Amino acid sequence: MHAAVSNDVLEERKQYYQRIDNYNLTPLWEVLGALVPKAPVTPVAPALWRYADVRDFVMEAGRLITAGEAERRVLVLENPGLRGQSSVTQSLYAGLQLILPGEVAPAHRHTQSALRLVLDGEGAYTAVDGERTTMHRGDFIITPAWTWHDHGNLGDQPVVWLDGLDIPTVRFFDAGFAEHGASASQATCRDEGDALARYGNNMLPVDFHQTSSEPTKVFIYPFAKTRESLLGISKGTVDPHLGYKLRFVNPATGASPMPTIGAFAQRLEAGFETRPYRCTDGTVYVCLEGEGSAEIGDQTIDFIQNDVFVVPPWHTLRLRAKHDTILFSYSDRPIQQVLGLWREEKI
Repeated sequence: MHAAVSNDVLEERKQYYQRIDNYNLTPLWEVLGALVPKAPVTPVAPALWRYADVRDFVMEAGRLITAGEAERRVLVLENPGLRGQSSVTQSLYAGLQLILPGEVAPAHRHTQSALRLVLDGEGAYTAVDGERTTMHRGDFIITPAWTWHDHGNLGDQPVVWLDGLDIPTVRFFDAGFAEHGASASQATCRDEGDALARYGNNMLPVDFHQTSSEPTKVFIYPFAKTRESLLGISKGTVDPHLGYKLRFVNPATGASPMPTIGAFAQRLEAGFETRPYRCTDGTVYVCLEGEGSAEIGDQTIDFIQNDVFVVPPWHTLRLRAKHDTILFSYSDRPIQQVLGLWREEKI
């Protein structure tokens, strides 16, 4: 219990604060509770983007501006608690990108790390440092920091994917750089599948060495393989809080594919309900298969295929699967773990 403070003392303190303000000073004791809270406090709000509701807006953007003009034709998914900041959580960005048949999203590179999760359409490709990979629905594709990348659509359908980047994290450090390519499309210097063959089959080039802080050389994680792995482990014991859940790794190191972004896939069998769980990494989820609901704190949202939803940091999550369901998710967990900040609670 703090002793009562007289009005005279309060007034004296107020005048003192005004005087020191002129010297860009502020009293810690007035803000300590907010700076060092007893539990995580966040402006990030639970949020849901129903793909059926926003797909028409994505397609309309295709009529209003070309991929070349926009450089990246994307509708940003802004968290309701962070409007105007181009952020889906305090550390992460999300957006829906569209590329139409015959278009090229021109080559560039930047210090921000990026992931792509293909949601809709066939026939597009991503090129990373001279190697193209064909994009199929559910594929998880990475463009590591400072790698040249462009996208093109050689098919006859519009293709939409989710972009996930660490833009807010890089912005926090004021460490953002970007460079445009000399031409719209990179010249290919390796056959498609080369990176998977060299680095993705539990084998590595004999002279290859990499630290855990470097991004993976494997930049495509095919959904067919992800699904196969999830179905394979579903014959074993289920985690009551997570269902059947795996994390994506750099096969050369076992670390996250990107130093700043962790990515995960999980399967929930029809009728399964997870026990309450919370962790300090705010997480973006995408429903790749199935249908269900997510109880986030005191809010419940229903989701179906291609819907995107956000679970803020330290918010209790319970998932319920109406049908067999596969969820992809990404978060800033690798950063928090390196810094010793990450916590979880299984309730």
